[in-house]
Amino acid sequence: MSGRKLLSSRTPKGKNPLAIALRQAANSIGNQKTHPLTPFFKRIAYKKGRNAAITATARKLAVIIWNMIIKSQHYIQHDLQTLTEKRKNAQILNIKKRLFRLNLTETEMNTIFQKTSLSVT
Repeated sequence: MSGRKLLSSRTPKGKNPLAIALRQAANSIGNQKTHPLTPFFKRIAYKKGRNAAITATARKLAVIIWNMIIKSQHYIQHDLQTLTEKRKNAQILNIKKRLFRLNLTETEMNTIFQKTSLSVT
């Protein structure tokens, strides 16, 4: 930033060996299929691009390491299936709220769900 003007949104290369190691680890997570942080990486990469996903995942790794060292907390590996189920339920709730805000009649709802091969329950 210079005079409230954004000059670049690129992550600087830097010489800090820890930052480089974290970015390499984050890139490796992005290449894996079964790592617990892979869905996070893929979600950020889809929205903002791979470089932003590498930076965000590296920061997440740094926070995990910080909490392990400073707060003496153990790393809790969340179950991937539980997280995807939780995210799916949140998306379903979001869709229900959006449909409610549209104030659709029952016939309009049936028309929508027939076109998309879904059923109203």
